[in-house]
Amino acid sequence: MDEKPDAAVPDALKITLLVIATLTIMAGTIVAPSLPAIRQAFIETPHVDLLSRMVLTLPAIFVATFAPLVGTLADRYGRKRLLVAAILVYAVAGASGLAATSLTGVLIGRAALGLAIGAIMTIGAALVGDYFQGSERERYLGLQQACTQIGGVAFVIAGGLLADVSWRAPFAVYGLALIILPAAMLFLTEPVSTGKSGAGPITGAAVAFPWRSVSLVCLTAFLINALFYTIPAQLPFFLRELGLERPSVAGWAIGALNAASAATALSYGRLRTHLSIVAVFAISLALMAAGYLALSFATAAAGLLAAVAIVGLGLGLAMPNIMSSAIKLAPPATRGRATGLVTSSMFLGHFVSPIASQPLIARAGFDGTYSYVALTLVAMTVASLAVLLLSRPVRGAAL
Repeated sequence: MDEKPDAAVPDALKITLLVIATLTIMAGTIVAPSLPAIRQAFIETPHVDLLSRMVLTLPAIFVATFAPLVGTLADRYGRKRLLVAAILVYAVAGASGLAATSLTGVLIGRAALGLAIGAIMTIGAALVGDYFQGSERERYLGLQQACTQIGGVAFVIAGGLLADVSWRAPFAVYGLALIILPAAMLFLTEPVSTGKSGAGPITGAAVAFPWRSVSLVCLTAFLINALFYTIPAQLPFFLRELGLERPSVAGWAIGALNAASAATALSYGRLRTHLSIVAVFAISLALMAAGYLALSFATAAAGLLAAVAIVGLGLGLAMPNIMSSAIKLAPPATRGRATGLVTSSMFLGHFVSPIASQPLIARAGFDGTYSYVALTLVAMTVASLAVLLLSRPVRGAAL
């Protein structure tokens, strides 16, 4: 399903795509340390406990709803113009929290931000599939994930420090997207649709879409992200329960997770030269399970930082593996639809996470909730190992 590009990808285009990818991690992590302060600022708002957490997760439902549509539009009408428009909307909507006078106003801005994120992530992933092939694509996906997580370290630490000043201050960081906008306009090019050797999507004859395989990738993406998001959505509140109330502590914790994730993401390309996609999933899920188990026993900052770092090690392998699966499965002409569906599944997991975890926290506490997450990840690891065993070579022929 892959096609060979005619020429090497320009460095300026590669760097621009890497920088654009950091916008997606900024979307959530930059405001995570501010959640308790936002709750306090709008304490009179009905259902403030849930709504304050939705400041982090509301963009996800809009990503989940509109990413498949954006992917289909990108397949049909092209990538670049949609991506440039999305970056502009991202900057305006993200910074709207600086002026919002109510929690409803904050949430409206976050909803518009979600629309932009869905387009940026879907089109960005499709462009990686358009311009990179085979092992080069695996390496670039790992590098992209690493840059995303490194950006997350800087953004979340900045968010924590700014949240110490004011809950509004972190929203100003979204304005950095305006600096990226000229680079996107100058250096990104529309993939060529030739039907022969062009790097872009092939148009013309109808192409069957691999619904069954892509659906399995979507389910995996949903579960991993729903489980993972119990950290950014709930960790600031868990820290307060442990007596660690400064927002910057949450920033350092999520920063440690992102740093560890970047470290393993950089090794993703090399790992994939030796291991299958399912084997990488088994390793990543096992690491995440170990991290959540350690988190359930954490009682001080040092243990908590170590636990979230272990989760990050697994996440750094899981995320590029998810998108690599989607790109590999879809024909070029439907690549945008595939990345849109997977992006939708990932962010649906983000949205569902606090809704599902909040009642569990009320009954079992934070430590009990994180232990249940660990058990779920162990079950997913066992399932991955079972798939590996079933697909082992039989009588010299690989299944």
